[in-house]
Amino acid sequence: MRKLILASASARRREILSHIGLEYTAINADVDEVNGLPDTPDGTVETLSERKARAIVDKCGSGNIVIGSDTIVYKDGKILTKPTDADEAKRMLCELSGSVHQVYSGLCVTDGSKTVRTHAVTSVKMRVISQREIDAYVATGEPLDKAGAYGIQDLGGIFVEKIDGDYYNVVGLPLEKLCTVLADEFGCNVLEQIKK
Repeated sequence: MRKLILASASARRREILSHIGLEYTAINADVDEVNGLPDTPDGTVETLSERKARAIVDKCGSGNIVIGSDTIVYKDGKILTKPTDADEAKRMLCELSGSVHQVYSGLCVTDGSKTVRTHAVTSVKMRVISQREIDAYVATGEPLDKAGAYGIQDLGGIFVEKIDGDYYNVVGLPLEKLCTVLADEFGCNVLEQIKK
């Protein structure tokens, strides 16, 4: 089997792949995440995912299967990325409190000669979060490196009332979509590749 490379420094994406027992190498893809992006949430995450994947192909060469991914939170026509500081995290959480938002994760899988771009969307309903809870949560530091200022897989999960879609997409990597693309487009069946 060709080597799988995750183009990401994200601990959450690494945990998802490790959790299912997949053998892979993770390499941070340092790319421009600000300039030249489409105006749409799906276009944004697909473009960033492809930038990450292509950066690793350029660095390591063709032949390996490289996985790039990027995640954003989208609410009322606005993209929420990672907060720049605690005050911005608090503002984001106030905005998400008691409402529904969408989490978009882009996915790009490439071996250098073939490239597949796609994305997944999950709707998330947050319960009403008090200002006291927001302050206490932000004080933990957890929201500062997460799109939308919360992590569903950690303490932020206590605010999530329900989701409609792929849970792993909210964590940061649309697992079902990834496994389907690997099998259908690259002949890599994840169930046959897991560590025994």
